[in-house]
Amino acid sequence: MKTFATTCVLLGTLLGSTAIIAQDADTDRSHPAAFVKDSAVTSKIKTKLASEHLTSLGRIHVDTDENGVVWLTGSARSQQAIDKAVSIARNTEHVKSVHSEIVIKQDD
Repeated sequence: MKTFATTCVLLGTLLGSTAIIAQDADTDRSHPAAFVKDSAVTSKIKTKLASEHLTSLGRIHVDTDENGVVWLTGSARSQQAIDKAVSIARNTEHVKSVHSEIVIKQDD
């Protein structure tokens, strides 16, 4: 029974610390619901990019702010891949605008 109590205290401490860290990491978010919505939009875009099998997917980073503005950064192998990523983001529900800072970079 003592082991169970110790495990519960330890687990509670770890989970509490995780919640505090998570809260500090997103202090710029005005409301938790906004963060969930932003994350959902970002996830939808990443899923669509993955379904297109773009070879440079791993080098394209997606972030969405609370206003539905999507930021694409990173690199792609061609302008066509960049255009495709921007098009996918623009055609995703709840996206208001897309800013692309993706650069063309051939593999070394």
